[in-house]
Amino acid sequence: MPPVAEAASGVTIRVLLTAEASQVEVQAEGALLVSGADGRERHLPSPVMVTAGNTGLLLSGAASSSDRLTVHGGRTGLVVGLVQTTAAAGKAPAGSHAGVGTLTKWTLSGGLQVIQHGRQLMVVNDVDLEDYTKGVVPGEVSAGWHSEVLKAQAVAARTYALYQRTMSAGRDYDVVAGVQDQVYQGRQGVDERILRAVEETKGLAVGFQGRPIYAAFSSTAAGPTEDALNVWSKDLPYLRGVDCPFDMKSPYYRWRVAVPIDKLERALRQQGIGVGVVATVTPFGYSRAGRVTRIRILHSGGELLLRGEDLRKIVGYSILPSARFEVEAVGADVVFNGFGAGHGVGLCQWGAKEMAELGYSFSTILSYYYPGTDLMRVDQLDLSPQIPSNQS
Repeated sequence: MPPVAEAASGVTIRVLLTAEASQVEVQAEGALLVSGADGRERHLPSPVMVTAGNTGLLLSGAASSSDRLTVHGGRTGLVVGLVQTTAAAGKAPAGSHAGVGTLTKWTLSGGLQVIQHGRQLMVVNDVDLEDYTKGVVPGEVSAGWHSEVLKAQAVAARTYALYQRTMSAGRDYDVVAGVQDQVYQGRQGVDERILRAVEETKGLAVGFQGRPIYAAFSSTAAGPTEDALNVWSKDLPYLRGVDCPFDMKSPYYRWRVAVPIDKLERALRQQGIGVGVVATVTPFGYSRAGRVTRIRILHSGGELLLRGEDLRKIVGYSILPSARFEVEAVGADVVFNGFGAGHGVGLCQWGAKEMAELGYSFSTILSYYYPGTDLMRVDQLDLSPQIPSNQS
């Protein structure tokens, strides 16, 4: 692993690793600096095992009388092992498998917060913005892609984190370390190419009217990008659709998926939606970009209307890659023919890849997918807290 550059942004991002750990092991080279809710600090030998006690957290079996602890290591960072009681709140690093009683390991910069909620532990990585960006880029795009797309992804990731930070008042974290926000891997996968892309864009973010934008991105638009209004009911001028003729080489450009009808019925019921035997599945509303906005499901108990993105969430985002589809057949399986991957809003990663290979700079890529925005320095942006608008 290349040496870790000194963090210097002055902005900390709180990354939720999981809200459902039963045990946390923290290691570092040398002693660990541990502080409780009262601010009292002490040095403890590494490793330290943190579990939930009856009156507060236990540190390697010893009571701490605090339900919130902060742990720091040395310059080499922390190695953190999480035993998760259920599926993790965020996506674990590649090669690990979150689940009941399963150990996941993270190598992290910055510090760690462990917060007790009953018998479960919330684990949050407090990390400098630049180190956070290094941890996102290899989780979202291949380090082997063109340097300009790596830089575009770095700026988008940094901007997204800043936007969420302004929206997180009242929470113990800013972003989740998974597809709910951005795939963050800590120090895993960080190589010289990633470090260079982050360093060459250090301190840069995308702004609109002086604030960081909601820098949404997805894998493959497969046609025009989507208006945020159609996906999240967020009317943002810089997240209106643009033509994207650049992503035809994406492996997700076109796809065909068969979902067993009984699996669909079961998935709907698990979401508390009462359905009988499904007879037809029919899209009847489309966005300008061709994505399904409304879908009608006739079943033995009546009629069900869903948004296209809600159907994706219920069936599984990895199973139904996008809402740009037609229903080919309904029998033992519902057969979907579709295009693209992801919500289609904002930057198209495969489109950005092709643009970079055609010679476009990272700044041009960003201004194309986020029209009307400006490339700004982080210290020029208004990062004061905002009240989140309702999002459906």
